[in-house]
Amino acid sequence: MKVVVLGAGLLGVTSAYYLQQLGHEVIVLDRQATPAAETSFANGGQISVSHAEPWANPSAPFKVLQWIAKEDAPLLFRLRADLRQWLWGLQFLRECTPARTRRNIEQIVRLGLYSREMLQALRRDTNIAYDHRTQGILHFYTTQKEFDAALKPAELMRELGCERRVVSADEAVRIEPALSHIRARLAGATYTAEDESGDANLFAREVVRLCHDRGVRFLMSHTVTALRTANNTAGAPIEHVEATDAEGRFQRIRGDAYVLALGSVSPLFAAPLGIRLPIYPAKGYSVTLPVKDESKANQVSLTDDEFKLVYSRLGNRLRVAGTAEFNGYDRDLNRVRCDAIVRRIEDIFPGAGDTTQAQFWTGLRPATPSNVPLIGKTRLSNLYLNTGHGTLGWTHACGSGKSIARIISGLAPEVDFAFTQA
Repeated sequence: MKVVVLGAGLLGVTSAYYLQQLGHEVIVLDRQATPAAETSFANGGQISVSHAEPWANPSAPFKVLQWIAKEDAPLLFRLRADLRQWLWGLQFLRECTPARTRRNIEQIVRLGLYSREMLQALRRDTNIAYDHRTQGILHFYTTQKEFDAALKPAELMRELGCERRVVSADEAVRIEPALSHIRARLAGATYTAEDESGDANLFAREVVRLCHDRGVRFLMSHTVTALRTANNTAGAPIEHVEATDAEGRFQRIRGDAYVLALGSVSPLFAAPLGIRLPIYPAKGYSVTLPVKDESKANQVSLTDDEFKLVYSRLGNRLRVAGTAEFNGYDRDLNRVRCDAIVRRIEDIFPGAGDTTQAQFWTGLRPATPSNVPLIGKTRLSNLYLNTGHGTLGWTHACGSGKSIARIISGLAPEVDFAFTQA
């Protein structure tokens, strides 16, 4: 079949790669000039199966209320006259029950384990390099309350096959000596040796190179404007995609099947087709610093759950990313939130990075209320979804891409996951 993939982010390029592997002719469209230039451009860099506890959990409502007026809060809802935000927020609250949290963790872990395995297989098969490290991920806690709250989710993850083991403060420092500065403040940690890290943007560009070599066409600087059904009939299959190129020229691109992988704007294109996707943009921040003192900088990828931050080494760079701000499609950098991240870096690893050369970035993550992505079929016979991955797009990219390729090809997915029928 001829498959048109909408979006050249991590989910789009991995979908294209696996579709080509299964023998399809593939065209990829994206409004940016280069792949993974938006949501994943400067993300946290983690392949983190262990980061499976969703934002929506039993402790979330109280925390959100605590943080609602704090400009530098890890999770910040800026209440707007936006019906989509309020509806999403109500769905988020519904997902905060213990039963739903457990179910969502199960889904996220299953997909994460499969996706990490597929990434490792892709790396073995192609020898691509993307500043990846395979030293695991260490979650550290500087308050006893946060550490205690992590124990039950970690136990569930171990039951599901993610070896997130609990370690003492002393063992955490042995795993990552750069934490010795805060040894006295460490309440404990968990460590997942099989988790990884790497530069997601570099990975995407390398996958595009592989796809190019295998005949996949990339129409970059092409802005999708609409998906059209036959005779504009509700429920009919997609007949073509309308787009404009860099010079503003109108184009129609036709295929036999279409993959919607447009991140946080996916619901805007699905709505005119009568498909309501529970996705809302969650603005995340990152800071990238040159390593200033190798002896003080982390080697192992870290997660700071209390502050909703992750720390990854990407070659000679230190990438710290996280937090979530629900403020519509606003992409402006908030200096207060940027400065809060830098303060935490200096608190945990003083002198490790050159803060005078800090590069700040923000991107809109496509968040579902449950943190479970939308992958699979829609009620339109030739339209498929690969979107809504929130903070875990990098973690879930290869597994999601391979799964949607198999679904389009009429093959059963290889992972036990609640695939959509939107």
